[in-house]
Amino acid sequence: MASTSQVITYQELDDSANRLSQLLYHHGLRSGDHIAICLENHPRFFEVIWGCHYAGLIYTACSSRLTSDELSYIINDCSAKAFITSIHKADQAVEIADSIPRVDLRLMLDGTVAGYDSYEDVVAQQSALPLDDRVDGSDMLYSSGTTGRPKGVALNLGNSPLGSPNGVTSLGQFLFSMNDSTIYLSPAPLYHAAPLRWNLAVHRVGGTTIIMEHFDAQEFLQLIQQYSVTHSQTVPTMFVRLLKLPDDVRKQYDTTSLTHIFHAAAPCPVDIKQQTIEWLGPIVHEYYAGSEGNGFVYCNSEQWLSHPGTVGQSLQGVIHILDDEGNELPVGQIGTIYFESAAKFEYHNDPEKTEASKDILGRGWSTLGDIGYLDDESYLYLTDRKAFMIIAGGVNIYPQEAENVLVSHPDVADVAVFGVPNDEFGEEVKAVVQPTTMPTSEAEAKVLEQKLIAHCRASLASFKCPKSIDFRAELPRHPTGKLYKRLLKDEYWAAAGRSI
Repeated sequence: MASTSQVITYQELDDSANRLSQLLYHHGLRSGDHIAICLENHPRFFEVIWGCHYAGLIYTACSSRLTSDELSYIINDCSAKAFITSIHKADQAVEIADSIPRVDLRLMLDGTVAGYDSYEDVVAQQSALPLDDRVDGSDMLYSSGTTGRPKGVALNLGNSPLGSPNGVTSLGQFLFSMNDSTIYLSPAPLYHAAPLRWNLAVHRVGGTTIIMEHFDAQEFLQLIQQYSVTHSQTVPTMFVRLLKLPDDVRKQYDTTSLTHIFHAAAPCPVDIKQQTIEWLGPIVHEYYAGSEGNGFVYCNSEQWLSHPGTVGQSLQGVIHILDDEGNELPVGQIGTIYFESAAKFEYHNDPEKTEASKDILGRGWSTLGDIGYLDDESYLYLTDRKAFMIIAGGVNIYPQEAENVLVSHPDVADVAVFGVPNDEFGEEVKAVVQPTTMPTSEAEAKVLEQKLIAHCRASLASFKCPKSIDFRAELPRHPTGKLYKRLLKDEYWAAAGRSI
């Protein structure tokens, strides 16, 4: 743990995970059952995750920034039979207690509140012996749903014996030379797919992971020097913050131990990536993929420098660029990105969204909803996101959620939510509202803006809510009712020199 230097050995991790798996089994959970987890970057986070793997469970790691309504929705939607949280989330744990009736095992780390048992006490009573005939558990992380509510991405992994080869681990070994000498610095929240899965991959090959409780640019460099870090996974916002450090601050830290720093989750501005490669050397790697696991696109520094702006070539799945009728488009033409691969997934409790991800001509191809094109060397370039998903600081935000909340306010007649440029985070959330009565002054508009933002934050995590709201007498809609959100979004991106 970065801030305390607390060390957890593999023996301690294994014993603790075995004890948790024994507890879960004795409580009646069996392979394929669901469990929900809501924790900060906690020292025992990975014993919980490995305990779920050892018990063969499907676990949903929930963001610690969700509102109580959002958290209880996910716990109920994934049919969790157990819920693990910490005293850090005590107020919320109490608030949701009555709204998660199907969860009959509720554990809390570092303390207890009414309705929750002490994690430490009940786990310590269990045997550290492994369960018999163990099959590997898996995650089910949440993405957007057709109704604006998130939906779990259910991977069709089957009952693989514990320790079976894993796709992310194989990529780490093949692309990034991960092995038992790897020292991996993890700067992001562990409930996100990439940090969760990459840390597990390093564990699977016997390396060392260093967990930052929160990202700080200077501390990140200090930790690289202190621990001779070899690998790290970041998002472009972190590059921006690192580059904004004064030169003398950056130069005082030795980063030469780094052999691989890889990024994903959001488009990286060309100039930011060029500066990062110039500073750290050709050790910067990029990939494009989704929690759905239907494709994996990759490029190293040399490939990117010869194809600036690309996210790489496909290593998993054949890329097809299709128009709205499902026809394949030639090189250079922009369309929806589909992957032809053997991977299977579905959106939990949302067959409509699952069907919408498939190729309409029934060829078994699937999409994450992104727009782009291929060049004549099969390098992929992203140009837009079909569903207007916003990526702010590497976090996926789905506008439909905020739109659904805002339109319920009595002062709102119509609303559009989308991403607008932000130099540090890539994008930020913007709302354009058609009010029932137009404000007559700037002061009136400011009061209404703050009222609507507060209304949104009462229902949704703050990062999903607009940072600012503009007001218009009418939004551009077709007579059929279709909102031309693209026209609005293009206005705000016109001067940015990029579309995502």
